[in-house]
Amino acid sequence: MDISYLAVGLAALAAFFLGFLWYTIVFAKPWQRLIGMGEKGAGADSTAETPNLGRLLAGSLILEIVMAFILAWHLGSGAGWMHGLLIGALLGVIVAFAFGVNYLFEGKPLRLWFINGGYNIVVFAAMGAIIGAF
Repeated sequence: MDISYLAVGLAALAAFFLGFLWYTIVFAKPWQRLIGMGEKGAGADSTAETPNLGRLLAGSLILEIVMAFILAWHLGSGAGWMHGLLIGALLGVIVAFAFGVNYLFEGKPLRLWFINGGYNIVVFAAMGAIIGAF
């Protein structure tokens, strides 16, 4: 199967920057509040810590490259951006629903599920559109 490495790279970078926008600008405050970032733990002297930035950035980029490769493998080349968008969005919905099951068992807030699930729908749709366009 033909896979466009350029498309995979662009899709992974798009996911990387969409994650930055989604979690630091668009939904920063509600997301941070819902995950307890910046709150003092029971009896703790310091606030909840952000993960190591280098590990966070490198790890997320590696995972996004893997996701883009899997999506490209499924779509193939020349699928068309609209087909890629649709398949990516549907895949994002599946991922969001899988998160939903975990969130129900873990008792996490519905609003947090909307933020994280919505991110996956948007990011997979964008990656699919990019990959499909090549």
